[in-house]
Amino acid sequence: MELGFKEYFGTDHVFSVSSGKAALYLILIALMHLRNRAKVIIPAYTCYSVPSAVLKAGLKIVLCDIRTETMDFDYEALKPLLDDDTLCIIPTHLFGIPSVVDNIKNICEEKGIYIVEDAAQAMGVTLGEKKLGTLGDVAFFSLGRGKNITCGSGGIIVTYSEEIATVLRKLYGDLDREPAREYLINIFSVILMNIFINPCLYWFPKGLPFLKIGETKFYKDFPVFRLNAFKAGLLRRWREILGAYNHGRSETGDYYRKGLKLENTLPIYSLPVPYLRFPVYGRMNQVKDNVYEHYRDFGITRMYPDSVNKIEEIKDSFNGTSYRNSETIAKTLFTLPTHSLLSDQDKMNICKIARNLMNELPTHG
Repeated sequence: MELGFKEYFGTDHVFSVSSGKAALYLILIALMHLRNRAKVIIPAYTCYSVPSAVLKAGLKIVLCDIRTETMDFDYEALKPLLDDDTLCIIPTHLFGIPSVVDNIKNICEEKGIYIVEDAAQAMGVTLGEKKLGTLGDVAFFSLGRGKNITCGSGGIIVTYSEEIATVLRKLYGDLDREPAREYLINIFSVILMNIFINPCLYWFPKGLPFLKIGETKFYKDFPVFRLNAFKAGLLRRWREILGAYNHGRSETGDYYRKGLKLENTLPIYSLPVPYLRFPVYGRMNQVKDNVYEHYRDFGITRMYPDSVNKIEEIKDSFNGTSYRNSETIAKTLFTLPTHSLLSDQDKMNICKIARNLMNELPTHG
C-alpha cells in the first residue's frame, strides 16, 4: 500500500499510521527533534483533532483567524504571530478547498518555520498541477470515515524532506502495530459506515446515539500505532476508488454551485474541487437551532460545533481572546453531502432545503 502512495506523490517518504491525528502527532514530535521550539499556529476554525494532536505533543496552540470567504488564514493576522519560538504553521485544505500555502512559504523559510499541510480532507485534490500535500515541508491525510478514501480509520504522512523523513523513520520504527481488538472494531466501523452513507438511512444513526456517527469530539489523548494489515488490505484499490469518488464529489459540487447560484461569488466556490462536504452559509439562528435536529436526515449538518478557542476542554488557554470570523463560521456554516450515492432527487431536495437556510454571502470582517 505505501508503495502506491510513494508512486502517487513521487516521494520515497510515506508512513501509514492509525489515524490522521496520530499522523499529525508523529509529525510534530519529529519536528521537535529538529527545532527546539514550542508554538504551533493553527486555524481558529478547524477539526478538533488538530489541537488535540498539538497538546498531546506537549506544544502550545497559537490560533490564527480565518477568512469567511476563503476558509483560509487571514494572512494579515498571521504575520504578527510568527516569532523565534514558532515551530510550524498548519494550513488546512478544509473540505478540499486549497489553502494558499505559497502565501506563507517565503516567510516560513526565512524564519526556519516548518509548513505542515493538513490535507486530511483533500487527498487527490490539485492546485494547478501540484497535488495538495506536496506544497509544504510535510503533510498528513486522514483515512477516517467519510474521507476521500477510507479504511475506517487511519492516517498517511507524506514528506519530500530527507531531514524530516529520517526522524520520522526512527519514530515510526518504534511504533507498535494496532492490537488485534482493533481489527474487530474496524470491521464493525466499516460495515456501519458503508450502510449509513446511503441517503435513505441517514435517519437511522440519530436513533442510536451510542454509535457517535457524525459526532465532533476533542480527545485529550489517543493511541498512536502503525496502520494494521486489515486496514491496509481495505485500500488495495485505493487509487482507482479515489479517482472515482473525487470525480463524483466534483460533479455534485458543480450541481450545488449552479443550483444554489453560488458560481462566481465567494472564492470557496471558484475552483472545481471535489468538496468532501459542500459548505454553505446560513442564517445564524436557523443553523444553530434547526440543521442538526431537522435536516440531518438529508445529510445536511453543521461541521465543527465551535471555533477552537471555544472548545470546553481548552478554552481557558486563550484568555478570552475572540476570533471573530472563525466564531461566525462555526455559528453560520452548514454542509451538504457530496458522495456518489446521492440521486438527482436527493440533490434537488437538498438544494431546496439549503436555499431556505441560506443567508446573504458573508464579507470579510
